[in-house]
Amino acid sequence: MNKINNMLLNNEISATTANALLYGCKVCLGAIRVDDQQAKINELERAIKELEVDGKKYF
Repeated sequence: MNKINNMLLNNEISATTANALLYGCKVCLGAIRVDDQQAKINELERAIKELEVDGKKYF
């Protein structure tokens, strides 16, 4: 993202191109965050199942 901003400041790319590239970066970042959140949810669900013995919850 810094490289894109620097290229824009140095007039190496247009503002339209910079916007398109930065939008693509934002979409990728959002996908990574969702994936990380899902991994944490899965980990919590496994931990809860470990606390359940014979249908009884120990928490």
